[in-house]
Amino acid sequence: MTDTANLDLSGAGTQHIIHPLYVRITHWINALAMLVMIGSGWQIYNASPLFPFTFPRSALGGWLAGGLLWHFAAMWVLTVNALVYLTVGLASRRFGKLLPIRPGDVARDLGAAFSGRLDRDVAHYNAVQKLVYVAILLTGVVIVISGFAIWKPVQLRELTLLFGGYDAARYVHFFAMAVIVLFLIVHVIMALLVPKSLRAMIRGH
Repeated sequence: MTDTANLDLSGAGTQHIIHPLYVRITHWINALAMLVMIGSGWQIYNASPLFPFTFPRSALGGWLAGGLLWHFAAMWVLTVNALVYLTVGLASRRFGKLLPIRPGDVARDLGAAFSGRLDRDVAHYNAVQKLVYVAILLTGVVIVISGFAIWKPVQLRELTLLFGGYDAARYVHFFAMAVIVLFLIVHVIMALLVPKSLRAMIRGH
């Protein structure tokens, strides 16, 4: 089987590719969809806050109905995009780069990160990156499933009950969103600190 990690599906040739074409396309679609979901999610949250604060009014909808329309549109884009990424990733065995994750390796790489000695080879994931990427993938699954539970609490009653009910599902959805926002902030900062990682996600190599 041809390793798609070393073959650019865009037909660029057999040069070493860090991120194949499907990874780059799904990455940027996912980034755009998540930004739309976060911005529109603020509108939905503000209509019935869980905590004694609200978010700034965003341009995505500007009101509850508009926010819901943007949110659902981005949700389907995110879901289909994720299915494509997961299907091709599993078929190409790319997810093997994320495993195994050993506690000892994570502790070692955390220590190296805090001391400024962490390897920044963008072609290989260190243990901390593996842990974070697996965690954010699982968080993505949780936020989508909890979103469906909130959207259709009667039709998907069993799913909603799995989260402890409608109100509990809203809290799960909120905190999953908070984790993703934190990840995005750190992700952008790291991309700016290591520009070659950003170039690799644009050009592939």
